Amino acid sequence: MLDKLEDVERRYHDLETMLVDPAVIANRKEFVRASRERAAMEEVIARYRDWKKLAAEEKELAGLLGDADADVREMAGSELPQVRERKEALEETLKVLLVPRDPNDDKSVILEIRAGTGGDEAGLFAADLFRMYTRYAETRGWRVDLLSSSATGLGGYKEVIASIEGSGAFSRLKYEGGVHRVQRVPATEASGRIHTSAVTVAVMPEADEVDVEIDDKDLRIDVFRSSGPGGQSVNTTDSAVRVTHLPTGLVVSCQDEKSQHKNKAKALKILRARLLERAEEEQRAAVAANRKSMVGSGDRSERIRTYNFPQNRITDHRINLTVHALDRVLDGELEAVVTPLVTWHQAEALKAERA
Repeated sequence: MLDKLEDVERRYHDLETMLVDPAVIANRKEFVRASRERAAMEEVIARYRDWKKLAAEEKELAGLLGDADADVREMAGSELPQVRERKEALEETLKVLLVPRDPNDDKSVILEIRAGTGGDEAGLFAADLFRMYTRYAETRGWRVDLLSSSATGLGGYKEVIASIEGSGAFSRLKYEGGVHRVQRVPATEASGRIHTSAVTVAVMPEADEVDVEIDDKDLRIDVFRSSGPGGQSVNTTDSAVRVTHLPTGLVVSCQDEKSQHKNKAKALKILRARLLERAEEEQRAAVAANRKSMVGSGDRSERIRTYNFPQNRITDHRINLTVHALDRVLDGELEAVVTPLVTWHQAEALKAERA
């Protein structure tokens, strides 16, 4: 572990030198990457420096155990166990911090929610999930910006896409991707029979221009007249935008804004996130958590989580977690399920490192 920490500290010093180099400062892409790498190391470096101070203090106290003065020996004997306990606790923290970190953890998020099987009921639950994530974001001080939506007639969503901007948003939301199954009695069900529906959620790290460069010649921009609710001018001007990325065939449409310029900016934000994820999928290749497997087919049988309204219960099937607080979670108290997921994944990563 100490060898790893020394390597990290050397790299940290190298990055500090790079960030004052005029050549690096002039290269925006390189400067941003170096800044991000350095920022990701700061907590490890701070805890390692604390550990080194405790190690020096432990050595000094151990040396005083043989002092000629009885009072000094007594003082050293009483303080040494406390210092060793703090040092050992810090070592455990450092082991966790040294587990390879997802470079996207600090990024903002592009969130996509789509109704799967279940008709209108699936659309209503898609709206419930969007409200849940919006309220959770508010408790974390993150900003939610609606990028694109396709509403149903009953107040639900066929699809809703939003950006959630805030430090660490991806680290907390990345495990939300998958099929969310809901079991409840629809308001329109006269017999009181429980229906099962499914909604798919995809969570992608938001990409900026430094992460993904898009050449204008690789884009086809089509404008068209918006449809559906959206204000007085929404159906009278060609404000909706469809962006096609020619090399990959990816298509993104946005029409929620009255301004063609704003719709184009939002479409490019979604496209950039999808391109970043595609590039990372190609690099990982064997990793199962790519967007297609995350979303699945929207069938009821594929699910990461079940929301059972009659029992006020949420079950996360990946870690066998059951929480009887469905009402509070849907109201934004998502930490009840997010924290156990994050903790479980950290523990698994630590086990893999030790193996």
